[in-house]
Amino acid sequence: MTETFANTLRRHARHRPGAPALTFQGCTRTFSDLDADSSRSANLLAARGVSAGDRVAILSKNRAEYFEIIYAAGKIGATLVCLNWRLSVREIGDILADAEPSLVLVDETGAGLLPDPFSRCDVLHFGADFDAERAAQSDTDPGHDGEPDEVALILYTSGTTGLPKGVMLSNEGMSYTAELAKAWGMSDHSVNLVAMPLFHIGGCGYGSSTMLAGGHTVLMADVDIAAIIDLIPRYSVTHTFMVPAVVQALLNAPEVAGADMSSLELLMYGASPMGDVLLRRAIATLGCNFMHAYGMTESSGTVVCLGPEWHDPDGPNSHLLKSCGTALPWVELRVVDPATGADRPIGEVGELWLRSPMLMKGYWRNPKATADAIVAGGWFRSGDAAYLDDEGHVFLFDRYKDMIISGGENIYPAEIENVLNGHPAVAQVGVIGVPHERWGETPLAVVVLREGQTATEAELIAHTRADLAHYKCPTRIAFADALPRNASGKLLKPEMRRLYGAGA
Repeated sequence: MTETFANTLRRHARHRPGAPALTFQGCTRTFSDLDADSSRSANLLAARGVSAGDRVAILSKNRAEYFEIIYAAGKIGATLVCLNWRLSVREIGDILADAEPSLVLVDETGAGLLPDPFSRCDVLHFGADFDAERAAQSDTDPGHDGEPDEVALILYTSGTTGLPKGVMLSNEGMSYTAELAKAWGMSDHSVNLVAMPLFHIGGCGYGSSTMLAGGHTVLMADVDIAAIIDLIPRYSVTHTFMVPAVVQALLNAPEVAGADMSSLELLMYGASPMGDVLLRRAIATLGCNFMHAYGMTESSGTVVCLGPEWHDPDGPNSHLLKSCGTALPWVELRVVDPATGADRPIGEVGELWLRSPMLMKGYWRNPKATADAIVAGGWFRSGDAAYLDDEGHVFLFDRYKDMIISGGENIYPAEIENVLNGHPAVAQVGVIGVPHERWGETPLAVVVLREGQTATEAELIAHTRADLAHYKCPTRIAFADALPRNASGKLLKPEMRRLYGAGA
């Protein structure tokens, strides 16, 4: 039997039926409850015409039914397409056209993001409509087992061209979430607080880890610092994942000083290093262990970890806090010269390549992008520049793709540049990431206006917000007479970073 998410839930429902599995907004479901509810939902999907191999999309903020649908899709062999509710109507429309789901499940937020009119497929609204249809279904498990290479999830990630790519994650790849849970010290006694959005691999992947281990998952609708401070002692939370920007916001909250955080065993963080100043504050305030996780959608989640034993800002190995750690046992990695494919010597920067059973099957309906990303020998080109030390610690150096990470969200400059280039007053534009106190980085657009044309900063930012998710939009516009380019006309992003304060 393949260790799919659905099969793991079935096992826990048999052996630990009364144990708490999932809590959302004060309501707790046992493994038996979740198994029965997901079977009803699976039969609902089938009644709606969804068959094995079909795609079901979900466009919703975090809610208990999200996990239910993850398991339900697995119980009938359907693929779940998790959509980012922070995108614009246009972006959602493009993704739905590409994914061609048989059914879209939406909450109020998701309903407002569907193109109007929308007739591409059936739509079912969470709430009274969904509850009534589910209640009418049998709780008999449809019984689909699932093969290792079946596509369990499609998660869309932006490409450097700005076009969305559907990452196909298999049952085999996602099965390593249970192995990750063991690596993170999770068990059937663990309680995991999940605030990451479930459309992210850091949500539906990491968020499933403790549940797969037989433990208790406490789900939040969104990041809410006051709620985090309340929920950790209320449910004796042992594990959680936060990006450093959220950790900083938590430490800055006055209420945290008097809160009981003693149950917390491990705080995992990712997207960027913690930094020794923030880490010292976090250790003093929270008193738990810390672990840095590095991964991506294409790798089904975490592939490199820096363990708690290295998180001593005053110890002899404090320099390793700038590393994201070493590869997990089932992951191979290399640092390669992308021009030649040859391995780079220790300490020299190249592109990080990965090979693991966790890797995606490829990009949905995009063989060219798949062939560009997964090369001979099954190696995945991460697009991240890095170097290794002699013990295999990975140090991220920069990003070949010029990606910006803002509050844990990946932003590709090309998306913003494409939109701004469509403004009638814009002649040229280049986008870079610049430091931001709260979000780590934020996009800065450097604009050259057309001769005789005028535009204000507010007008250009508003133009991007009409077409892009707000978190992708620049928070500042700088106007210039020209952009730095080399002899062939290529935009010199390092020079832009030097000129506009982001650091080369």
